[in-house]
Amino acid sequence: MIYACLFVAFLLTLTFNAQAQTKKKMSKQAKGAIIGGAGGAVAGGLIGHNVGGALIGGAIGAGGGYIIGNEQRRADEKKRRAAWRRAHPKHHHYTKTTTH
Repeated sequence: MIYACLFVAFLLTLTFNAQAQTKKKMSKQAKGAIIGGAGGAVAGGLIGHNVGGALIGGAIGAGGGYIIGNEQRRADEKKRRAAWRRAHPKHHHYTKTTTH
């Protein structure tokens, strides 16, 4: 049973990776959900010793992976915006102006 869970997780990972290479780049949220779901399915299968444990673990892992991927995307976006503001000081709205 454990080997079946591992095999299914491996096949899902290969399927999503093959689709990503033919289309556009996957988002950080999608990558996190896939990795978290596969890891959660394996852990759930090992802990629960049945398919139900693998399904629950996969669902929880996918949700957690999505959240982590989303936080990484937000942090990268924040860094990108800060770099743009440093490079273009006259174009953003946070410039202090003096009135005479």
